[in-house]
Amino acid sequence: MSEVDVVTPFAEAGYQISPDAAEMIASHRSPEALVEHILATIDESVFVIGVEHIDLDGFEHKYKLELPTRASATYASIQPDSSLSSYQTSVNPVEVLFDITNQSTCVGEYVEFTQYFRNRYSKLGEMIRGRINARPIESLTRNRRRVKTLQEGGNRDYNEVSVIGMVSDIKITTNGHKIIELEDPTGSFSALVRVVDKELFEHANSLVLDEVIGVTGPLTNDGNLMIVNKITMPELPNGMGRRTGTSGKAVFISDVHIGSSTFLENAWCDFIDFLKGNVSNEALRCISKEIRYLVVAGDLVDGIGIFPDQEKELQILDIYEQYRKAAEYFREIPQHIKVIIGPGNHDAVRQAEPQPRFPDYITADFPENITFVGNPALVNLDGVKVLMYHGRSIDDLVQSVPGVSYQEPTTAMVEMMKRRHLSPTYGSRVSIAPEKYDHFVIDQVPDILHCGHVHTVGIQQYKNVLLINSGTWQSQTEFQKRVNLMPVPAQVPVVDLYTFKTSLLKFD
Repeated sequence: MSEVDVVTPFAEAGYQISPDAAEMIASHRSPEALVEHILATIDESVFVIGVEHIDLDGFEHKYKLELPTRASATYASIQPDSSLSSYQTSVNPVEVLFDITNQSTCVGEYVEFTQYFRNRYSKLGEMIRGRINARPIESLTRNRRRVKTLQEGGNRDYNEVSVIGMVSDIKITTNGHKIIELEDPTGSFSALVRVVDKELFEHANSLVLDEVIGVTGPLTNDGNLMIVNKITMPELPNGMGRRTGTSGKAVFISDVHIGSSTFLENAWCDFIDFLKGNVSNEALRCISKEIRYLVVAGDLVDGIGIFPDQEKELQILDIYEQYRKAAEYFREIPQHIKVIIGPGNHDAVRQAEPQPRFPDYITADFPENITFVGNPALVNLDGVKVLMYHGRSIDDLVQSVPGVSYQEPTTAMVEMMKRRHLSPTYGSRVSIAPEKYDHFVIDQVPDILHCGHVHTVGIQQYKNVLLINSGTWQSQTEFQKRVNLMPVPAQVPVVDLYTFKTSLLKFD
């Protein structure tokens, strides 16, 4: 249900609704039911429905009661001495909400780059427009003389203005201030952030090229420059309540790198034994019985020719043999566990992102309980929305944003959520295909964002979105030794899909 669809029933009932409230409802797992609940319980004196008028706790309490207490019944049925998982006979649905597979239209023409950036601006600009009253840049650049006259006359509308633009350049003045060059479909404009505004200047330090922001402030007398006093990001909506989940657990992994000489086969086999319930630890056996999903965020194999002299670090020198070995491993996973696999930069799909799913000649060897998706992809796991992205843009964010590091990968994922974009900088380390639509914009707010790529583990909650970077199954490579990167292998985040509480299991 889109935000436009949300607005319609309220308008028909005689209400207006704030953008934050509409976004909050649209991102809920049961938006239609929530709309009905709000209309049935809203005070008639309210004219504009805001986030503060939405009784999400009351709705979710009622919603849980209307579910046939599936979660509590399932948990109650799990006994330590049970020999059969309660999920082995259950249905574990997987719905692919979007990915690029079979939708790519890119051939590399100039017009496609224009379409791509216009689509990015349109989507992200609309999110910001609900928070500020922005003017097109053209209205400032064409009427500078009128701006100056109105300023001298004390017209408050022109004392402070707002514009939404894409960051095309960031410069530093001789006095240490920052000048942000912004573009929208009508033109370009310069905005200055003063070094004396410490908090605002720190915010400006974290800006990256090609992201979309809103800026607010007064104009100089000649109308050629804005003095910024506020920066507005697309961001997640405030007041997002905890969504209702589903029963059971999901396991998140990435960067398996089968075929590499540094692939940790013993740890991997211990992990497979855990999924099968073949462990002596009683607590682990109980956890394994609750697992419904295994989500893999790319780099299933080590690939061929990914970096110079890679063949010196390979145990399996044939790419097809690497995938056949991977299929052999994954056939060991119990059939009731649904597996979702997306590609990464080491996999045998196009290197330009967004990447499609694996081709049929690779997937044919894998068992039927696996769903293959592109990168990125949004999947619905029985009501829980998981946004999968391999995470190559983390390289760009580490280089561009202060405080973002490989050892704490969720710091980069927080920046993605603030920008509502998985890969904001174009033309840096990530090769991005200029599709007609920007598939990296985070339109629907997920319950879980799952990344990999950097071989370190991170788990963090950000505005009720669970951020997970799931590490690797590969010990330190020669390249990682040269750059002093210490991987965190064989550690597995396990998420309770009802409470979203996460535990970390170690198989090293």
